[in-house]
Amino acid sequence: MKIYLVQVGYVDADILDSIRGEVMKVFRGAICEINEEAIPLPEKAYNRVRRQFLSEILLNEVLKIVMELENKIGEQCIALGVTDVDIYAPEMNFIFGEAQCPGRAAIISLFRLRPEFYGEEPNRDLLIDRAVKEAIHELGHVFGLGHCKDLRCVMFFSLHIGMTDRKTRTFCKKCAVKLDNVIDLRV
Repeated sequence: MKIYLVQVGYVDADILDSIRGEVMKVFRGAICEINEEAIPLPEKAYNRVRRQFLSEILLNEVLKIVMELENKIGEQCIALGVTDVDIYAPEMNFIFGEAQCPGRAAIISLFRLRPEFYGEEPNRDLLIDRAVKEAIHELGHVFGLGHCKDLRCVMFFSLHIGMTDRKTRTFCKKCAVKLDNVIDLRV
């Protein structure tokens, strides 16, 4: 199974590489690569009133990349878009990410994962920890996992950054079993 990380707008290459390494650890046997081409931020996704980007439009752009990659490599793959802009979904003030569930595309935003968004000093390690958790969470959705009730499970739904900080990068036992069953079927 190949997972591609796709920049949506500009994203620091070091952050992408950190996410890539952790995704390969969690999704054992997966090959995770950073796609060479970035997706430009589509103007139609930007809501001037909210000063945010509609995640659904960005997710659709990531899905287009999946289709192009599959045609190029001749096999199914997954793409995780990573952006550094603020994103939202209808009826939500903001979201950390969104995914097809199940599907082949997901997106996360680093914007509200940055400690400085909350008035704190920049902290690269904390940003990467949060980004990895959200990346694994959204990829879990791509594999068909829903939200989990276990507060420490990476599949727990984060309403705010404190919930992201509380959960771990790993799946609880129930979610791990579900994931193993799904990955066995997809590989």
